[in-house]
Amino acid sequence: MRKFAERVADFIKREDGPTAVEYAVMLALIIVVCITTIGTLGTNANATFSKVASSIGGTSS
Repeated sequence: MRKFAERVADFIKREDGPTAVEYAVMLALIIVVCITTIGTLGTNANATFSKVASSIGGTSS
C-alpha cells in the first residue's frame, strides 16, 4: 500500500498529465476556430456564387 501511495504522489508531482490536458484543450479550440472559419467562408462563397449566377441570368433547374 505504501508503494501505491508513493506512485500516486509521484504522478501528482509530475507535469505530464496537466501538459497533455493543456494540449488537448488547445487542440479543441483550434478545431472549433477552423470549423467556424470554414463554415463562414463556405457561406460567403455560396452567397457570392449565387449573386454571380443571378446576375448572368443562369439558373440550374
